[in-house]
Amino acid sequence: MASVDQLTPTVAPPTGSPTRRSLRREVGLIGLLWASVGSIIGSGWLYGAKNAVMVAGPAALISWGIGAVAIVLLAFVHAELGGLFPVAGGTARYPHYAFGGLAGMSFGWFSWLQAATVAPIEVEAMIGYAGHWEFAKSFLNDNGTLTTSGFIVAVILMGVFVAVNFLGVRVLSHTNSAATWLKIFVPLLTIFVLAVTNFHGGNFTSHGFAPFGTKGVLAAISTSGIIFALLGFEQAIQLAGESKNPKRDIPRAVLGSVTIGTLIYVLLQVVFIAALPAASFAGGWDKLDFPGIEGPFAGLATLVGLGWLAWVLYFDAIVSPGGTGLIYTTSTSRISYGLSKNGYAPQAFEKVDGRGVPWFGLTISFITGVICFLPFPSWQELVGFITSASVLMYAGAPLAFGALRRRLPDRERSYRLPFGAVIAPLSFVVASLIIYWTGWHTLAKLGFAILIGYALLGGYAAYAIRKGLPNAPQLNWKAAQWLPAYLLGLGVISWQGGFGDGNGNLPMWWDMAVVAVFAVAIYYWAIRVALPAEAIERNIEDVEVVDEGGH
Repeated sequence: MASVDQLTPTVAPPTGSPTRRSLRREVGLIGLLWASVGSIIGSGWLYGAKNAVMVAGPAALISWGIGAVAIVLLAFVHAELGGLFPVAGGTARYPHYAFGGLAGMSFGWFSWLQAATVAPIEVEAMIGYAGHWEFAKSFLNDNGTLTTSGFIVAVILMGVFVAVNFLGVRVLSHTNSAATWLKIFVPLLTIFVLAVTNFHGGNFTSHGFAPFGTKGVLAAISTSGIIFALLGFEQAIQLAGESKNPKRDIPRAVLGSVTIGTLIYVLLQVVFIAALPAASFAGGWDKLDFPGIEGPFAGLATLVGLGWLAWVLYFDAIVSPGGTGLIYTTSTSRISYGLSKNGYAPQAFEKVDGRGVPWFGLTISFITGVICFLPFPSWQELVGFITSASVLMYAGAPLAFGALRRRLPDRERSYRLPFGAVIAPLSFVVASLIIYWTGWHTLAKLGFAILIGYALLGGYAAYAIRKGLPNAPQLNWKAAQWLPAYLLGLGVISWQGGFGDGNGNLPMWWDMAVVAVFAVAIYYWAIRVALPAEAIERNIEDVEVVDEGGH
């Protein structure tokens, strides 16, 4: 790999050639850790507990447990890959190494789609909580969509995210670190205050611990914000190209952020259920009702006489989603940077300014965010879509992990996952189940978004190949033959299943068994047809060379 000196912001060019710039390696362990923690502790904690308990009842605690296990499995896989390949936009590159251009382009699009849509969602969460104040009530329609004034405010907030990013990764890291300390302090304060002042243990059993059964527990994982809340650990990986010591720090940041995030979210769910007055869920958990619809925790604090805490929460409703939106704006530009490095997007996305900021990618992320404000109805309705897009992005890592373990067993790894041969296929099965649990209604929309991606990136790839451009990708159809089978197969299973408007032809448990067997078959098919070791090494070498500043 390149040394730190090789990755300074400017690389000396031959005489007479234009100066080339690359990303700056200025982010330490705390910056990486806080980038991931800051993404995990976003709008999810403001809404997730209420949404989860309405879908699963107190058994939402089981949902959080399952979600945490799933994310931990995926994080373990990413920890090894992140230390092995400390490159910018890593999640968009691992499948490229192992399976070549077609898989790399596909998972790169999944990564970009997920990252580009999170910042607008966080903006909508900020505006939703702001509805507590009279001046902000005009920002949202009754159905949760933005009014004209709300749209203007949303565009301004997206502009702030982009402006901070343009100040450079060092300023971004310090800004996000400061925000993250506050984002952790406020949830911990909320947990402590509610646990001490309003803890009613009987709430966990008054209507039955699991009133909506297994289906409610599983549906809550994908649709109520649990997985969405726990996502974000990969932000340290996306910033690997700007890490001072990536091989040491990335695994620590990934696993540390998941541990911190999971602990906070589970405790928040416990105190939310325990603090509720019995009258608020007298009609059942699915009819949970109390003042403060603009913000569940702030509304609960007001209801139980903790007005001062409600004010703290309304302030944090600006900081928490704002910090997450800020770092995902960064991530979007780094993923597009990685896509361009791999030849899937125009080289304009590789343009960086004097501070090492990929300015073109940032500009596109801003435009995308503005477009996203138009069709998005509300925070909660987007959770299922983003969850499925996110987990689909993560699903590429276990496959790449298995292929690289088999093809390059002796390559140096700063962190080697114990029992990786078991954990990798298991994490792929879990990822596939989470995608399935989002339901057919959501996956049908995701399928449409995937087709748009193939039209855009595939169109550019075809153009680059036809014109003989130097970064034209090689699509490697043979090594990615499993991919269309996986996408179509999972869609068909979802269509026939019982989640999210599926036909219900696959009974509960049988449907999940089918998904599990199908995922295992895809996993071993994928690693069997992965690129040979020589081709993988060539892909890795090509990316390392361009990350050093050359072509």
